[in-house]
Amino acid sequence: MASVLDHCRDLPIKAFAAGEMVVVEGQRSGVLYVLASGAVEVLKHDVQINVVAEPGTFFGEVSLLLDEAHTASVRAVEPSTFHVAEDPIAFIGSRPEIALAIARLLARRLHFVTTYLVDVKRQFEGSGDHLAIVDEVLESLVHHHGPEASPGSDRCPDPDPTTE
Repeated sequence: MASVLDHCRDLPIKAFAAGEMVVVEGQRSGVLYVLASGAVEVLKHDVQINVVAEPGTFFGEVSLLLDEAHTASVRAVEPSTFHVAEDPIAFIGSRPEIALAIARLLARRLHFVTTYLVDVKRQFEGSGDHLAIVDEVLESLVHHHGPEASPGSDRCPDPDPTTE
């Protein structure tokens, strides 16, 4: 990720103390963060889904690209610094290497999720229970080309736990 950091040298740096929120799920920051140093945890509905300490890692990219609120929270687990793109669309547009790095990141995430779902499908194939929905999820992930997708399901149309 050194090349990502090379492209961020002219961006301002913002420091966060251990325990401080960098990005808050459900809110919009309108900026792109690139980890320069430190470590953070990624939380979805207050459940830790990852710990990241690799400089050059992006945060806030999904929110920016979908023009929606953040889909997860990011909290510093130790003192951390970030390069901050205050005008992220212009920043990404003026640096094709950054756009490619973000595209590769998103492709890796999609590959991981679809591989995981295929594993789940194989484990529970023919069980006839609620896990049969994995087929529908895989189909949706692989073939969805529409401009918008909405989170939730028929059973739980509003996945926001604050509205339950």
